Amino acid sequence: MIVMAGQVWVSLISLGGVALGGVLSYLVQHRTQRSAERAEQQRQRISLSETRRAERLALLERFIEVSAEAERCAYTRPSAWEDTDDWYLTTQDVMNRLWVADRLLRIQFPLTVSDAAHTHFLDLNRTVWQGLPDGESVRDYLEGNRSAFLDAAREVMG
Repeated sequence: MIVMAGQVWVSLISLGGVALGGVLSYLVQHRTQRSAERAEQQRQRISLSETRRAERLALLERFIEVSAEAERCAYTRPSAWEDTDDWYLTTQDVMNRLWVADRLLRIQFPLTVSDAAHTHFLDLNRTVWQGLPDGESVRDYLEGNRSAFLDAAREVMG
């Protein structure tokens, strides 16, 4: 009986060791899985952030490029034009693309950037279609709000 009781104790201790080992193994695997999930979530956040940054840079580039085209249209603005003139047709296309680029910035950027871009757009729109009073420089008129837009964009992209 003593031998049998000893065997029971050995079996119970062995079973307890197996149970303890199983619990410890589960805890380690669970912790490792959670750590891997957190690492994957962090990697996805970083990837999404990099993708959004690239999209924002592309939108900024598009807006700046089209606003430069609009500025060239303002410089070459004739005193009078018809709806069939080359200047008007080219300018109409440029201003439509600038309008779209302006709206896309509103979707992707905080209001500080989109408001500054829209103010610059309105300046360009006025300069292109209405012109400026005699003696006023296109470059000087556009410089203030253009710079404000670029500064706001730099701040957000920094």
